[in-house]
Formats: sequence, structure tokens, C-alpha cells
Amino acid sequence: MKKIAIIGRPNVGKSSLFNRLVKKRDAITSDMAGTTRDIKRKVAIINDKQAELLDTGGLDKGCELFDKIKEMSLKAAYAADIILYMVDGKGLPEEEDKKLFYELQTLGKDVALVVNKIDNDKMKEKLWEFYEFGTDAIFGISVAHNRNTIELLEWLYDKIPDTDKISEEDVNEVVAEEDDEEELSDEEFFAQYENDEEDDGYYYWDEEDEEEVFEDDSIFANNDNIKEYDPEDDNHIKVAIIGRTNVGKSSLLNALLHEERSVVSSVSGTTIDPIDETITYKDKQITFVDTAGLRKRGKIVGIEKYALLRTKEMLENANMALIVLDASEPFRDLDEKIAGLIDSNRLSAIIVLNKWDISDKQQHDEIIKEVRDRFKFLGYAPIITLSAKSGQRVEKLHDMILSINENYSQRIPTSQLNEVLQRALRRHTLPSVSGQVIRIYYATQYETRPPKIALIMNRPKGLHFTYRRYLANKFREAFNFEGTPLLFKAKKKGER
Repeated sequence: MKKIAIIGRPNVGKSSLFNRLVKKRDAITSDMAGTTRDIKRKVAIINDKQAELLDTGGLDKGCELFDKIKEMSLKAAYAADIILYMVDGKGLPEEEDKKLFYELQTLGKDVALVVNKIDNDKMKEKLWEFYEFGTDAIFGISVAHNRNTIELLEWLYDKIPDTDKISEEDVNEVVAEEDDEEELSDEEFFAQYENDEEDDGYYYWDEEDEEEVFEDDSIFANNDNIKEYDPEDDNHIKVAIIGRTNVGKSSLLNALLHEERSVVSSVSGTTIDPIDETITYKDKQITFVDTAGLRKRGKIVGIEKYALLRTKEMLENANMALIVLDASEPFRDLDEKIAGLIDSNRLSAIIVLNKWDISDKQQHDEIIKEVRDRFKFLGYAPIITLSAKSGQRVEKLHDMILSINENYSQRIPTSQLNEVLQRALRRHTLPSVSGQVIRIYYATQYETRPPKIALIMNRPKGLHFTYRRYLANKFREAFNFEGTPLLFKAKKKGER
């Protein structure tokens, strides 16, 4: 598949063009220079041909962060087959733009000059000033108003080989998705989530527990058929990397991928757009998502608010989370708030103690104990100590992800569940409530990812949370549920 890179100086409209070409609001856009930092990759459909589209950060310099953004953007351009060099048509041609454009032309690739913000017919006169770049492939467009983009699309179409054509059905499906998407600005889109904030000084979300609807008798009759079970899901693991700002999430992503995929700098809050990348490991597909770092609400600035809302969307689609903690400094209350997102989204989890190479290793036992004390609700999650910067023990993490995904996706036969249940009941009988006898008739698993077990009872409300915890411990002793939450639903027999 051909690669098309959109590059240019900050705030010329690269992400807006990217969103226009992929036909969805994927990259965060704003008036602030430096909004895009990492490379965004998506498949774009140009008429009936497909290509991989790359959105890059602005070619600017002046600080550590912007120097690294520029470096990664140029690497993406050198690796691409087609380059769209974008400039702001409202200003005068910049000498730095000309220098970079000429340099890219020497690569022997297809390079076009895209002059954005030509918003009306009067602005067309400004386009003549940009012919001094010395190219015939020049397109004056307005992404915001979707003006004069047809010629650009036709030019791109001619540069993509016929071998990358897709079927008419696939094209129609893309068009249908485009028609369904409501045209809103980023500000309007994210305004829909304004009420999701909790008023306790931190920026995080708390999802309500949804009641499962099923008929116990039908499940018991088909006791080993898991509801809505798709074996193909087991082969694709979506892993979200979450944590506070500056704990090393982007460094961990790069170490897991064995390439510099995410911009890494000492600037807190470097990652804005969630960055996803898929690898194949031992016949399994693993999609890693590097999410924006979370911080206290009072310290959230500008586009970081949008970035955190995108992080919420990523977590809703993930199967597993790597909660990254900085082992070289004391843990904070915010670490616990962030870890709570794992619990509310019912994800499998691994606790990653990063920067272990610069931590006080003599305090190993004390650090592990503090983690267990602080994150009791993630007691099922294994802990791994590593250094993303040096690569220490990072390879071990790949195998841990596969192992936990197996636990997260496993189906326990009803007969085995009830053997464990009966032993637990004999060891500690259910206490009565107000003189009423409480009975559990049987247990059956009705979903995976995560494992969900129904407890069929005569009086479900009589199941005390301490006894539920006791049963969870007994099931964990009998079966390997390391790394995965275990969910119970107490239901009456025959109740929907």
C-alpha cells in the first residue's frame, strides 16, 4: 500500500486535511501550534483506491520537544511514497518552506505543494506567489470549507497504482460511514462529554455498572455455550498504555515495538493524540495504544482536555491496560485515580513499574508492598519491573500479555465451576438474612473477556459482598484468573 505523508510547518491545517481524507474526525485539531506531535496513520480511500495516510507534527524548532517532532516528521516523509507539503496561503512564502520543499524534491518521490486557507475567490490571487516554489503540482485549497480539493484528489488518484483498487462494496461502506458522521468541529464534538467530569478535583470517569440481561434456564440448558462468543477475538488483543504524564508511556511503546514510533521528551504531556500500532507476536495480533497522560484537572491546559476524552474512548475499546507507574519517585493519589479507569472499564491489567534502573532496588519489597496496598482493587494484576529506556525486561512483557489474554478469554465448564462452588459452600455456609435461608443453586459462566459468572439463587439480594469476595477467592484458587477481573451476577432462577 502506498504511503502519503502530509508535512509542513505548524498550524497550516495538516490534521484537518488528514481528517478530510480519511473521512472521519480522527486527529485532534486546534489553533494551537504543535497540536500534532506523533505520527498518525490511517487508511484513506481515494475514489476506489486505498493508501496509508500519515499525519505528521509541525516542522518547527526551538526546544527539545519541537526538535524531536520535526525529526520524526521528516523521517515519515523520507519513508513515504507521496508527499503533500502544506503551507498557509494567508501568509507569504517562507524561505524555510522552500528549502525543505527543494530537499524533498531531490528524493525522487511524488511531491505536491498544497496551499491551504484559500477560502474564497479573492484569495486565489495569493496563490500566484507560491509558484516561486517551481512546481507544477500546486493546489490552492480550503480544507475548512472543502473548496477546490477535487484536483488534489485526482492527482493523488493518478499516483496510486491500480493494484491498490478495492471493491465497489468496500467503497460504498466507506461512503455510508461518511454520511452517518455528523459534521461537528472538535470543540462541538467534545462539548458532548462536558458532563462526564467528576467534581472531586481530578479528571477521570466512572462508568455505571450495566445489568446483564439473560435467562438463567436457557444458559443452564446450554451450559457451555458462551453468550456472544467470537473465538477470533482471542487473536486480537487491544492494549492501552495509561498513566500520569511523564512516567514513560511513550518510551514503553517504542520499546515494545522496537522502533521510535512515539515522540519522547522530558516535556510533561508530550503525547496528545492516542497513537496505535499493531504487531504480530506468536500468531497473535497486539494493538498497543499510547494514550495521553492524565493529570489533575486544575493543571489541564487547552487541547489536553480533548486528548483525555480521546483516552476515554480508547479505554472503552481496549481489552487490556498497562498501568505505568514511575518506580523512581513516590506514588501519588492520581495514580490510584487513573488505575480506577481499569476497574470501571473491566479490563485485564498489568502493573508496570517503569524506570526501575534508576529506582532504589534495595527497597524492592517495600515498593511492591506499597503497590499492593494502594491498588487493592487491582489485586489480580501481576507486577513487572522494567526500564523502557534501557529495554530491561521489556521482552518479558510480550509473553505476559499473551498469558493474561488467555485468562481473560477463557471459558470454564459449568461442571468444574460447580465443583468449586460446592466445596466453598461446604467449607463456609451462606449466612441467613433476617431468619431467611439463602441458597445458591448453581453457577455458570455466561460471557468471556472478562469472565462473567452467574450465581443462581433463591434470594439474590441476600448475597453479602463479603461472601461474594470469598467465592471470588475460591474460584481464583481453582482456576488461573491472573490479570483479569472476575465478575459475578446474582440472579433468581428463571429471572431475566
